[in-house]
Amino acid sequence: MKKFSEEVFEIIVCPASDKNPRNSEADIIELSDGRLLLAYTEFYHYGSHDMAPARISGKISCDCGKSWSEPFTVQENIGCENVMEADLLRLKTGAIALFFLVKNSEYDSHPYMKKTFDEAKTWSEPTSIASFYPGYFTINNDRVIQLSNGRILLPVAYTPNVWAIRRLISFCFYSDDSGRTWFRSEGEVSLPKATAEEPGLIEMKDGRVMMWFRTTMGHIYRAFSDDHGESWSKPEPMELASPCSPQSMKRIPKTNDILLVWNNTRGPQRVPLTVAISRDEGQTWENIKNIEACPSFSYAYPSITFVRDKTLITYYSHDMKTNLISLKLKIFPVDWFYE
Repeated sequence: MKKFSEEVFEIIVCPASDKNPRNSEADIIELSDGRLLLAYTEFYHYGSHDMAPARISGKISCDCGKSWSEPFTVQENIGCENVMEADLLRLKTGAIALFFLVKNSEYDSHPYMKKTFDEAKTWSEPTSIASFYPGYFTINNDRVIQLSNGRILLPVAYTPNVWAIRRLISFCFYSDDSGRTWFRSEGEVSLPKATAEEPGLIEMKDGRVMMWFRTTMGHIYRAFSDDHGESWSKPEPMELASPCSPQSMKRIPKTNDILLVWNNTRGPQRVPLTVAISRDEGQTWENIKNIEACPSFSYAYPSITFVRDKTLITYYSHDMKTNLISLKLKIFPVDWFYE
């Protein structure tokens, strides 16, 4: 009997080079004709640190991720430093929204959004979501969700000054009109002696929203909202160890279980990169398996996209010897997670 593991496909979809030393923070969305659009952060001018020049670039696949087009620009650099953190969302209206950060300085980083109504042929002008709040915001790739009631939730982490205050708090901006207007949630999530950053969201079966986030506490932490993201419960640790590193969660359409991708270690290195499934809404996790474990690399900033019976997971692959950071894609049959 053929093992599902034999069917796993992998590709360095955006290899790094000396001039382009980092390709990272990606997201993938299926277009109406079955093609896939990949959007990712391309650091195009020698530097690879978070404030180096970068734009949002794109590639197209016509064979469900096995091969990809040459890169093209999805969002030019309109920041004094860069734009980064691509996040694609198919809205209930049928349009596709792209969320990203515009970084002007260590004191000024804000989320923006633009839309396409013709399957990424053309895009609207970018609009700021939080320009009326001074300070430094972060968002992550593959994080924005639209709830079953139509509300869009954009999870963010925030500090008034990224260098003077290194302890971030997390909360949401929300929109009830397909992204035309945005409001800040009254509640926020913070830890008394640690950072609470790079949050993500998933809608629970009972209608609550779970926020998970990166901490320096050796575990993934989470909080819950029972009012569609406007207020949040006291944060609590999950049972799984994690370094100060981002995670990703998505509900598997075929089974309605939750898939988690994270670094299953207290760290500090971001290796291994691991997957697990939960059949009970995140209370327990099973089928824990490493998808990357080479100690010469670190792996982080995953995204998860389901396309029919396939699961596409992107993440950066950081070569510790060369310091080059390439974007990698692995494609799994959904059933592989249940072996």
